[in-house]
Amino acid sequence: MKKIKILAISGSLRSNAANTNILKNIGKITGEGIDFEIFEGLEKFPHFNPGFDEDNVHVADFRQKIQNADGVIICTPEYAFGVPGVLKNALDWIVSTGELNDKPVAAISASPLNGGGDKALASLLLTLTALGTVKNEKSSLSIPNIKHKLGTDGEVIDRSLNQSLALVLENLFALINLKLK
Repeated sequence: MKKIKILAISGSLRSNAANTNILKNIGKITGEGIDFEIFEGLEKFPHFNPGFDEDNVHVADFRQKIQNADGVIICTPEYAFGVPGVLKNALDWIVSTGELNDKPVAAISASPLNGGGDKALASLLLTLTALGTVKNEKSSLSIPNIKHKLGTDGEVIDRSLNQSLALVLENLFALINLKLK
């Protein structure tokens, strides 16, 4: 039986960032038969220029990993009420090549504020719609007050958050299974 491949993308460049830790926690609950990878290297992408689709090794690797994935999970912080520039830049690089077209996705935002990064999440969902992804009303999650939900080691210590992450992951698997049929 073929392993399901999930590519996870953090909108934060810090290795110990809350959003990266959320993805690490999701990776631990994926179960057997799942190939789960967190993409690294968004900071190596050149600035997007639609007239100059250069053969950048980092962009090419990103495109290939998305293409090979059965599903994608993106977890992002909110910077100035939006998606961090590095994440938006990476997503812009795949507009013309379409690797996310018809790809099941999950979108998560986590913030220390009460809004949970809801504006970044809304922006990300708009971008994912423009990219032709497969998602539904259960494909997204906004996590407020994240600092109280992660331990000092980055582990999720909030039972409700663990359940919510499991539901988002379960929904992503359901979307993947519908596509694979």
